[in-house]
Amino acid sequence: MDTVLLVKAAIMGVVEGLTEFLPISSTGHLILAGALLGFDDEKAKVFDIAIQTGAILAVIIVYWKKLRDTALALPTSRQAQRFTVNVLIAFVPAVILGLLFGKAIKAHLFTPVVVASTFIIGGFIILWAERRPQSEARIQNIDGMTPLDALKVGLVQCLAMIPGTSRSGATIIGGMLLGLSRRAATDFSFFLAIPTLIGAGAYSLYKERALLSMADVPLFGVGLLFSFVSAWICVRWLLGYISTHNFVPFAWYRIAFGLVVLGTAWTGLVTWAP
Repeated sequence: MDTVLLVKAAIMGVVEGLTEFLPISSTGHLILAGALLGFDDEKAKVFDIAIQTGAILAVIIVYWKKLRDTALALPTSRQAQRFTVNVLIAFVPAVILGLLFGKAIKAHLFTPVVVASTFIIGGFIILWAERRPQSEARIQNIDGMTPLDALKVGLVQCLAMIPGTSRSGATIIGGMLLGLSRRAATDFSFFLAIPTLIGAGAYSLYKERALLSMADVPLFGVGLLFSFVSAWICVRWLLGYISTHNFVPFAWYRIAFGLVVLGTAWTGLVTWAP
């Protein structure tokens, strides 16, 4: 396989890993990076979704102890059972709405104005959410969440179907506005990402399987590897960062990136399409 193509796959993997779990929209950054690299054909779009699996593997590794302990305690522990049910409850809305409206959203909402608007509006929502003192958070850790809390976060996650919103941004900031502490919202966002992104990646690969062949294995393998490594670094950094910092810098970054979207679309540098 072409070495240049593998280098592009590595770069895209790094972009995915670094942006998937930050509240800045991995999709928007992958579109921009793909356009700049000339890596934006139909197969590349399947690639972008599939390499999310590498990022999810990083989350599984970072949270392995919690996941293992929950699995072992599931038959007897009400806390483990409630945590598992909460994740499943939060996962369901995205599945239902994604199947019902996914095609329509891609057909009608993937425009520069929509992408830029969601970036900028999301930035201002983060600034608003961060004005609330953390001491007022109703839920300090994910074990304190109720099924209703989980459902609300799951419904907020559905906003991420709008291009430029950011799945992690919707669940983390939405969770904070719903009464979760910054750490609880971030932890639950990571756990919710596991079924959500694995499901999205598997569905995309199955749906577009006619585009793929065994010759693509090295390309996808490189993307998955670099996505995993960069996501592992990013997740560990973010968990340390939120203990002493807020998300305000990401808000201003989103606003600036929204302006970049408008500029690149206006000049024709990037085609902002799914």
